[in-house]
Amino acid sequence: MRKHVLGAFACLLAGTLMVSCKKDAVKSTTASEISDETKAKIYALGFGTDNVRKVAGGYLVENDIVLTEENLNTKVNSPILRVAESEQYRTTNLVAVSGTRNITVLVSGLGSAYIAGTDTAIARYNRANLNITFTRITSGTADITIQGFSQGPSGGFITLGSSGFPTAAGNPYNTILMNTHRQAYGTNPNVLYVGSVIQHEIGHCIGFRHTDYDTRVSCGQNVNEGDAGYGAIYIPGTPTGFDANSWMLACSNGGDRTFNANDLIALNYLY
Repeated sequence: MRKHVLGAFACLLAGTLMVSCKKDAVKSTTASEISDETKAKIYALGFGTDNVRKVAGGYLVENDIVLTEENLNTKVNSPILRVAESEQYRTTNLVAVSGTRNITVLVSGLGSAYIAGTDTAIARYNRANLNITFTRITSGTADITIQGFSQGPSGGFITLGSSGFPTAAGNPYNTILMNTHRQAYGTNPNVLYVGSVIQHEIGHCIGFRHTDYDTRVSCGQNVNEGDAGYGAIYIPGTPTGFDANSWMLACSNGGDRTFNANDLIALNYLY
């Protein structure tokens, strides 16, 4: 999920994406109401258990990632991609690809800025010449549906959008929720900014975790989101310092952010 930090960083946004077509889709129980068994499963998958919320479809962790019951019952046995000291992480499940695969995307009930932002994100992925491509459709059942929800700031952050990870069957996570609250993107959303958040959330849908997973430094924090003991695979040719411009940083800088050279290495490694 991408959120934007309020106050200390750019004015209105909070570094990770989250969207739903109904406001009640983000109503949640408090962390104290989540069972210890569920928290243990979340931790075993490598996620922090602070501020876990029960939402439609599963549990919201790290402020923008939805874990389903299927995710919670998945045995962890796969490696993590490492990009220098700031790491590019993959999830246990990835999108299954045989040769090439096209993933369809539908924008439901959102305005023109979100439609144009989706087209921007899709174009960026397609220009990367991967074995997966994306196509926006206007009707029917899509692989990924982008919907809206409205939720104001909380704890110095505002959620921009949320999504989840691929299924065990090898399909992308099927929903991206985008925040339509005026303090998320303003009354006249910037298409490139909206597009960069959708681009980030699509990254989760196809199996990427946050680049600053171990520190959340992009959020002005020093918090490890959790380590499930996946192992790590270093990607040759990447730098040894903090990767400050990755598209998968936990928190947004309030502007346009797309793939950098290391992101493209990671994408091509997987797809």
